[in-house]
Amino acid sequence: MRRVPEPELMDDEAQALAYAEADFEEPNSRFTDLYSEFVGRLPPGAAVLDLGCGPGDITLRIAAADPGIEVHGLDGSAAMLAFGQAARASRPELAGRVRFLEGLVPGAVLPRANYDAVVSNSLLHHLHHPEALWRMIRERARPGAPVLVMDLMRPSDEATARALVDEYAADEPEVLRRDFYNSLLAAFELDEVRQQLEVAGLGGLEVMPVSDRHLLVRGRA
Repeated sequence: MRRVPEPELMDDEAQALAYAEADFEEPNSRFTDLYSEFVGRLPPGAAVLDLGCGPGDITLRIAAADPGIEVHGLDGSAAMLAFGQAARASRPELAGRVRFLEGLVPGAVLPRANYDAVVSNSLLHHLHHPEALWRMIRERARPGAPVLVMDLMRPSDEATARALVDEYAADEPEVLRRDFYNSLLAAFELDEVRQQLEVAGLGGLEVMPVSDRHLLVRGRA
């Protein structure tokens, strides 16, 4: 099935609200578990960059799990970041270590030139030019830094995409069901991601499926 790109930004307030209120506990927990297994604890004062952080749930989870680090969440949608900022406000113990930043990859202005780990969940499929993500990772991850990227994986046909929506978003609002379906069609296949990494000079990163709808990219910069 050919890829069908979708809009890069979720900047509609109603769409952002539906996304922020959706039940992403299972994939977000999977990502943070994979982060704990692969990245683990970083040295005190280290900083993690979370690209495409959306409403900030994973950003806050990473910061809560490692009290010695900073986590900077970047997203292009002010509507999404507003939910992250509200969630951070309810977690005063994280306020000094979590920053939410509005900007686009790869040219966003960031507080640090390089990061001790770079992560991303569910950004890649939004990008019309996926090389932007890999370029930013290459430029912003310090040498040897862990890189962990999870994203949707494009199914073989539209019928499979509809079945995945019915299985995992049956009780979600129609706007979210529609976005999930469109995101599955906009996602990349494993070999496409491998080719992107080779072109970006990141061919040493490993690409693997981690569910019936998610792929994982991991390795060290």
